[in-house]
Amino acid sequence: MFLTLMGTVVIAGIVGYASERSGFTSNGYIPSIIICIGGAFLFFFVRIMFGIGFGSPGLNAIVSSIGALIIVPTHYKGRR
Repeated sequence: MFLTLMGTVVIAGIVGYASERSGFTSNGYIPSIIICIGGAFLFFFVRIMFGIGFGSPGLNAIVSSIGALIIVPTHYKGRR
């Protein structure tokens, strides 16, 4: 389980970096990576507690990271 958690963090960091590098987001590298890791942690623990997931832990990490990148910046965009 510990190795799965570390793999989730690594995959989420790569997704955050790649999304910023490709122009999918414009948050900055560090905020995008933090958002992805936070979303992946949240979904990882939801998967452990409730058994909800998409199959493999790697796919769960990718989908949750992309979901967090879509939800978090758009949620706070109108609050400025």
